[in-house]
Amino acid sequence: MYSEGMRSAEDTRTRILAAATAEFSARGIAGARVDRIAEASGASKPMLYSYFGGKEKLFDAVFTAHVVANSDRVPVTADDLPGYAVRLYDDYLADPALLRLISWKRLERASVGYLYEGLEHHDEVHLRHIARQQQLGTVRSDLDPADVWSLLIGMASTWAQASVTQMALADEPAEVHDRRRAALEAVVRSGLCSQPPA
Repeated sequence: MYSEGMRSAEDTRTRILAAATAEFSARGIAGARVDRIAEASGASKPMLYSYFGGKEKLFDAVFTAHVVANSDRVPVTADDLPGYAVRLYDDYLADPALLRLISWKRLERASVGYLYEGLEHHDEVHLRHIARQQQLGTVRSDLDPADVWSLLIGMASTWAQASVTQMALADEPAEVHDRRRAALEAVVRSGLCSQPPA
């Protein structure tokens, strides 16, 4: 059972993470200011440093929290890749900070290579599920599981915050979202799933 002090500490940490999410997603790592995060969260700068150890580590905590939350909200269903892609589309709409944080990390921290250092176990589980479905014949077996995963995420994020064409907005008409979901489902099904014999 939480003591009052533990609840207060957790509330403070939650407020700091929320303020830091807003700051980092809007301004990136280099442009973010610890004093703005402290002021927005109602915590002092020394308290912020004592919780997270500095701006870089605070960004890591924010990034990890959003990536893990996305993974928890949208568990991988390798036996239904089209449905999973559509659920990711919806989650990117619901959490616009996620793709912005990913973009800032790619721009400022990891311009090449693997983006999710320290979170490899998440992808390893996904790749095992995909490999299993390849063995069962529901996912194309001529593609490496890592390539299936990358293509799947790329397709699901087509209209997300880092889009190079059209960014989806939550307040767009329902029929626009339905059209994109249907297109996404169809392309994932035809591109990544095994086709049943004629």
